[in-house]
Amino acid sequence: MLTLIRGAAVYAPEYQGIQDVLLGDSRILKIAEDIPAVDAYDVRVLDGRGKLLFPGFLDSHVHILGGGGEGSYHTRTPEIMLTDMTLGGVTTVVGCLGTDGTTRNMASLLAKARGLEEEGITAYIYTGSYQVPVRTLTGTVMDDLILIDKVVGCGEIAISDHRSSQPTREEFARIVADTRVGGILSGKAGLVNIHMGDGNRMLSYLRYVVEETEIPPSNMLPTHINRSIRLLKDGIDYARTLGGYVDLTTSSDPNFLEEDEVKASTGLRLMLEQGVSDQQITFSSDGQGSMPIFDRDGTFLRLGVGKVTSLYREVRDAILEEQVDISTALRPVTTNPAALLKLPRKGRIAPQMDGDLVLVDKDTLHIHTVIAKGELMVQEGRAVKKGTFQ
Repeated sequence: MLTLIRGAAVYAPEYQGIQDVLLGDSRILKIAEDIPAVDAYDVRVLDGRGKLLFPGFLDSHVHILGGGGEGSYHTRTPEIMLTDMTLGGVTTVVGCLGTDGTTRNMASLLAKARGLEEEGITAYIYTGSYQVPVRTLTGTVMDDLILIDKVVGCGEIAISDHRSSQPTREEFARIVADTRVGGILSGKAGLVNIHMGDGNRMLSYLRYVVEETEIPPSNMLPTHINRSIRLLKDGIDYARTLGGYVDLTTSSDPNFLEEDEVKASTGLRLMLEQGVSDQQITFSSDGQGSMPIFDRDGTFLRLGVGKVTSLYREVRDAILEEQVDISTALRPVTTNPAALLKLPRKGRIAPQMDGDLVLVDKDTLHIHTVIAKGELMVQEGRAVKKGTFQ
């Protein structure tokens, strides 16, 4: 079936004016001011008048298998379901393991990603977890990247955190080096997704890699950079002085921010005001991951669960509350992660790009319609396609 979206205000993410967009065979076929419907074909027409059309969102850090156990076995969070993502406009996801690399393993992560693909969205994975040495499928990070199609990088490797394996900076640099070379040989991103704790070392390991090796900062993406004002400031300096990329986590509950934690939308505004390029910032949800709270001695207090729907919530808040312009607010979930992950058909509305689109109400910016690879997933804010066990 062809799908024709009529009269939407298109943000590609740059504003393109009022346009019609024609989809077919999972791709965007044409964008023009007036595309006639052809009676000879089966054409589904969607009314885009009074709505804004965005590229489908990329979430580069989701615990698709669930995560946690940081409050013991009963706190292991459940696997994600398809609509947990599509209702939030996410059409491309990168799955990862976190603290638990034992009961959550790489074989299961790969199978889950393939299952999500069969259900209709695009899914990739990182090899590894918090632990060093890195736990892989084939035995090495490089081999996983070269031999397994879904593996686009390594992570989430934990540093500056009481839950990490406390690797040396040289061990960390070797992981980044192996991931980069594996990416080069496989034509993939070779991106290391890095869990940032709130320890005093902050981004020093990443600075070591950039300053003491030949590896560019585009092979590293430190996440949770907004977990504290102190870390956010270090991230701003890292981005400005060394050209590094930084990722803001959206899953924090804005009503219950911990100590000096910063909302992702606020962090985006602050970074832009301090001169960080809007091409160096990404958002990710940490969706379905456990959100443990520890006291100053590292004792577990309580646990929450990350939500993928928080990704667009923070984009929307950036526009409505922080007064960030729409195109700039969209880049952390569209063009920026697509570029870092080397996904050339994602993150933009243009002919021959994948048919991943999000239609939102012009006034409220609430999600109305979500299309993934040309297939209708959400309409009028409701899931019209559900996962296998939903």
